[in-house]
Amino acid sequence: MPSLKEIKGRIASVNSTRKITSAMKMVASSKLHHAQVAIQNMLPYESLLEHILKSFLAAEAEAQTIYDQERPVKRVALVVFSSNSALCGGFNANIIRLMQHTVDDYIGQLGNDNVEIFPIGRKVAEKATKLGYNVKSLEKDGSSLSFADMVDHPSAGPCIELAMSLGERFAKGEIDKVELIYHHFKSAGSQVLTRKTFLPIDLKTELERDHERDLTSTIATRKSQEYLKKNQRERERKEEETKPLNDNFIVEPDINTVLSQLIPKMGHLMLYTALLDSIASEHAARMVAMQTATDNADELLRQLNLQYNKSRQQAITSELLDIVGGSVNN
Repeated sequence: MPSLKEIKGRIASVNSTRKITSAMKMVASSKLHHAQVAIQNMLPYESLLEHILKSFLAAEAEAQTIYDQERPVKRVALVVFSSNSALCGGFNANIIRLMQHTVDDYIGQLGNDNVEIFPIGRKVAEKATKLGYNVKSLEKDGSSLSFADMVDHPSAGPCIELAMSLGERFAKGEIDKVELIYHHFKSAGSQVLTRKTFLPIDLKTELERDHERDLTSTIATRKSQEYLKKNQRERERKEEETKPLNDNFIVEPDINTVLSQLIPKMGHLMLYTALLDSIASEHAARMVAMQTATDNADELLRQLNLQYNKSRQQAITSELLDIVGGSVNN
């Protein structure tokens, strides 16, 4: 049985760790709020762009551009989103596991040299390099674009540059398919691991993807799940009441030219949305992990205090027995 001094030292150590996890939980909660605001600011642009694309699709169902044409896959690029730091539960491990499964599938079909990895985040970059994957970077003005900075300082600019680079290579036939691997943020307690095709853009699938997000709460509770269900019912009701889009358009110079401008913007938005979703999911996962660690520390402190009190009582009882035994002998 450990001594009272050892138990007391353990209590002090757990208390110090609890202070750290509690502080990290509050920091993650604050960062999650900022990430939710960033997604909320992006949603009006996303909704309006989708409305325009739906309108054109309703007007001309057969309209096509080079960015939505499928072809035999000979070379693939994977854009994988992770965090720059750890202590966020299974967030990075899940991303890396899905990346490995995806790469293994494509390597079996195409070979290692025909599978490119664009790692957005230090953790996935280190793992992909360690595994010997074909890791790529984006050149800008003679220097490499830091994908780690995209996670620390998210903005649309680097996402547009990466999307344009991938789009140009896709148009030239240098790559035949681009996929995104990231966490889709639904709520503080729910982040969905997602693997989605970026190029060629399937507009019908993209426009019907899950848009449900709880951007009102930074607490992982049942209330957030009820919010999502209620919001889903309201969206379904509004969709039933929505009138068909008017397809009486005058488009100049032609529908394909207009789509050739709108679809790249849709690609920029998809990449930026994936980045914001991944960042929000990271902070939510870290917040939940630190809350769990804090709760475990509280439980451990309760057990250690109980053990300390028992040991202390036992020591006092032993001393009293020694004193009583000594008086009886005398």
